[in-house]
Amino acid sequence: MEQQRKEATERLLSSQGHDNLFYSEENDGVGVGDGGLVAVSNFTSILGLSILTAACITFGFGCAIGYSSPTQSSIMEDLGLSVAEFSLFGSILSIGSLIGAAISGKITDLFGRKLTMWILNLFYIGGWLAIAFTKAPWLLNLGRISLGFTNGISGYLAPIYIAEITTKHVRVRFTTILQVMVGSGASFMYVVGSLVHWRTLALLATIPGLLQLLLIFFIPESPRWLANVGREKELEAALLCLRGDKADISDEATEIKNHVESLKSFSRGGIVVDIFQKKYVRPLLTVVGMMVLTNLGGINAFVYYSGAIFVSAGISSMVGLITLAATQTVVGILSSTIIDKLGRRPLLLVSSAGLCFSSFLTGVTFFLKDFNWWDQGSPILAFIGLLMYMGSYALSAGLPGLLVSELFPINVKGSAGSICNFMGNSTGRVVGYYFNFLTEWSSAGIFFTFSAFCCANFILIATMVPETKGRTLEEIQASITPSSD
Repeated sequence: MEQQRKEATERLLSSQGHDNLFYSEENDGVGVGDGGLVAVSNFTSILGLSILTAACITFGFGCAIGYSSPTQSSIMEDLGLSVAEFSLFGSILSIGSLIGAAISGKITDLFGRKLTMWILNLFYIGGWLAIAFTKAPWLLNLGRISLGFTNGISGYLAPIYIAEITTKHVRVRFTTILQVMVGSGASFMYVVGSLVHWRTLALLATIPGLLQLLLIFFIPESPRWLANVGREKELEAALLCLRGDKADISDEATEIKNHVESLKSFSRGGIVVDIFQKKYVRPLLTVVGMMVLTNLGGINAFVYYSGAIFVSAGISSMVGLITLAATQTVVGILSSTIIDKLGRRPLLLVSSAGLCFSSFLTGVTFFLKDFNWWDQGSPILAFIGLLMYMGSYALSAGLPGLLVSELFPINVKGSAGSICNFMGNSTGRVVGYYFNFLTEWSSAGIFFTFSAFCCANFILIATMVPETKGRTLEEIQASITPSSD
């Protein structure tokens, strides 16, 4: 019967002139030959709502990191803040992120992915309301810390949740959508923040959180988390919601349960499954290194203070920020469409090379400006450098988080996520706070330093990062952390 169905489907496709299409039992739908994309027929409304929920989380993430750039001058004027006080406000997001990152893995493992989303929404909406209605700097900073705490956890939670509810054929595409939403959130802040008062902008930023509150009612828990805590009936129900009532989820459910059971059997056999085991050292150092070097490469400085950087380079802040927003959005969308074809490694390499070159170009701009050389051309170089930097970052920004979800099994994923996010946010905090002071030391020198760290990241990616496209999470983890170790 199945063979007849396959032959009938392929005859129909051929008669319609689609000779490059074929029936794919593995994909439960229609495949495209010659390495093309796969059209998965069992994309359900529940899966769509789940992805939209995660997208709301990451859009809010982008709103938080992009808020300080267009509001710097107005907040300093209205609340009478000094440069040091605003630097504290801009960088204090990273302090909250440090706290959130330190517990991100444990809290999502303890409460589950879905309940953690509920908790984060309280901090997210509360943080923006504190900023919108503040009359004193301490409440402004408290709201910013609350948003940072949300970002520290959601930066781990959103890609983990998407990776655990999607199939291998669409996992990376939907995960990269999350990064598009981060860029879109930051872009929203850049554009709208140039037009409205900073208090109004804070109120508008609560919208993704309010939308998420409604969506959470309709989405399932992560099937892999349910398997890990022994709730097998709920696991099968969640898979049916995600794959459709008519989908055959038995093989997928069995694979998930067997993988989780094999991890538990190691513990019962006397082997303590722990993130610091030898077999996890290489992937842990790889992802930690990528996150640390990305932050030392200046991303927080560019995101938090891009408006001020444009002005110091002699460019209109509004024009620069709006163009920056458009660049981030376009490149983010491009990334989500090509990553399945190119894979993770090539995209990461192109991105890190672009970050290295654009940081160097921005440094050259300020070097020329310091010596009053080529006054007419240096603003153009600065404009190109900033756009190239943010575009390069948008090309692969979500991939380190995706690698955490792919490289580590469920029993150590929480610990790995906490360590990676904590280390990344620690260096992000340092860069975010000291950037304004370092530019007074040497504007050119700090961007040349950023370029050197981006170069080191390129070398790390080229030598350490594995390619993971086209494989299930269980297949990836089995190949990278074999049980024989």
